[in-house]
Amino acid sequence: MSDEARDPETTNPADEPLPGDHLFERPVPNVGDDSSVNERDRDVSGWAFDQATQAALDRVIGARRDIRRFRPDPVSDELVREVLNAGHGGPSVGQSQPWRFIIVKDRRTRERAALMSDRERMRQSRQLTAERSQRLLDLQLEGIREAPLGIVVACDRRAPAAGVLGRNTFHDADMWSCAAAIENMWLTARALGLGMGWVTLMQPDELAGLLNLPEGVTTLGWLCLGWPNERPPYPGLERRAWSHKLPLDQVVMTDRWPDNGPEPPVSALAGMAPAEPVESLITRPIPDDPSSVLWSDVHAPSPQQVVDARDKGEKLLTPPGSLGKLDQALDRLVAASGDQVTGGTLVLVGADHPLNAHKVSAFDQSVSRQVMEAALEGRAVGVVTARSAGLDVMVVDAGIDGGPVAGCELARPEDVRGDLVNTPAMTTADVRRLVTRGRELGARAAERGVVCLGEIGIGNTTIASALACVFTGITPEQAAGIGAGSDAKMVEHKAEVLRAIFARTDITALRADPALALAEVGGPEFAVLAGVILGAVEAGSTVVLDGLAGSVPALAVVEVNPAVQSYLIAGQVSREFAHGAVLTRLGLEPLVSLRLRAGEGVGASLATQMLFSGLAVRRQSGRTEE
Repeated sequence: MSDEARDPETTNPADEPLPGDHLFERPVPNVGDDSSVNERDRDVSGWAFDQATQAALDRVIGARRDIRRFRPDPVSDELVREVLNAGHGGPSVGQSQPWRFIIVKDRRTRERAALMSDRERMRQSRQLTAERSQRLLDLQLEGIREAPLGIVVACDRRAPAAGVLGRNTFHDADMWSCAAAIENMWLTARALGLGMGWVTLMQPDELAGLLNLPEGVTTLGWLCLGWPNERPPYPGLERRAWSHKLPLDQVVMTDRWPDNGPEPPVSALAGMAPAEPVESLITRPIPDDPSSVLWSDVHAPSPQQVVDARDKGEKLLTPPGSLGKLDQALDRLVAASGDQVTGGTLVLVGADHPLNAHKVSAFDQSVSRQVMEAALEGRAVGVVTARSAGLDVMVVDAGIDGGPVAGCELARPEDVRGDLVNTPAMTTADVRRLVTRGRELGARAAERGVVCLGEIGIGNTTIASALACVFTGITPEQAAGIGAGSDAKMVEHKAEVLRAIFARTDITALRADPALALAEVGGPEFAVLAGVILGAVEAGSTVVLDGLAGSVPALAVVEVNPAVQSYLIAGQVSREFAHGAVLTRLGLEPLVSLRLRAGEGVGASLATQMLFSGLAVRRQSGRTEE
């Protein structure tokens, strides 16, 4: 055929065959796209699914929720694989398939992940205004503990971006691919009746360290997967008035960003608190150490216990969570110790310290013995408070100057003690002996029910501050607190003493070995209290913490045993900045904030009285029908 016959000006615009053209049958491929250009031209929407399928898809997308509460019932391997297969079918830049799925069932891994999430939740709450902080802390974020398994989607970024089609310009497109895979998993889980929650309240490096990820492999957070214990009709953060969904028209623009385009979102920034010093982040988890004197093979309450405790609270004739943070503490107590607890014991441990030679307290060291003797007579502030809460009292002499205090349980060091500035506080042998003795005392105290911690000791706030520096990363300047009766000059002096302590020690080595930290910069009452916590928890008792000096031993234990955190309740937060940092690292929200300075277990006893009242409410209040 001549070129003239094919001239565009004379070619049939409908592409009909011209006279004399011979038509051949179109070869239809056996694989791939078998549609023809004519089919696609005749019906441009021919690839669409039927309306019922479209409606089903709309329904699944609209019903997808970030589930925060789960039933503990297992999910079959077949369903898990179906969810993973949906993720593996996701779109990926350059067909790189960078996702890697880590199914987490191991108890200790999940316990440490839950602790990491609790810590980050507390840390972020401290960066918000008071009102916004309370809303964050009100959110139920127990999915890691409740769901029968966790899935971590990691992105393998080790392939050079230039070598992956599509990443040479947009280097993060591999991360977007993994996020798309997660969305596929989420929708599939929803269609199967499963719940999925995406937890990103974690430090990425810490999560990577927990999972032993190699350099160049990045996580996208933690996915909780299980049968949902809630069926929210709309997103939970909207229900909790955290935020609202923007109308579509507010996020759509045409062709380019207009000169007077949408302002940046201010809802999150409006909730930010003024800048303040915050603790340095310690992102690498300390590995479990069975050789440590602080080691225990204690289990956290099972998912079934955690869910059952919350279910009991929700069956009362009152809106779920109506008791606020007390309800959350009660859920923790009931999961750990049951709902029939009616009593408990205040374990009050006292000691004096060679550090007092550096004049870190406004009071003479002799005051420690006076308070111990008053405690034995039932007249010390902490003991009076404990008795009013219905608690028994165990008074322990862990090294009061002048010889053993008559009438006390004894847990005194045997070796020479140091002043922390020039020499270690204790020998490691003494730490082992004192922790072991504390373990015995904790198990005994647990027979009565809840175990509350209290301490007596002039100068021990500075020691607690030193340990807080080790375990939380705060500076000596941040850690030096006003203590009891101090002034600004005393606070500056405490900071100088703390700097001198850390000039002698290797803080990285102490951070890696909490038992060594107790020996180098601790004190005997801290070692005994650490043992009390272990003994009480191993006996199935909930432990209520008091002030800074009573909370630091708990952190030493939790750094080795993440499961122990599930048995702890922060009774109060004191005025000490270091105490807030310690509770953040523990991932615990305090029940009360009364600006206490008393020590002696006063805050723990007051909080326990509230817990007993809450338990009475749960036992005696009306219940709803099933």
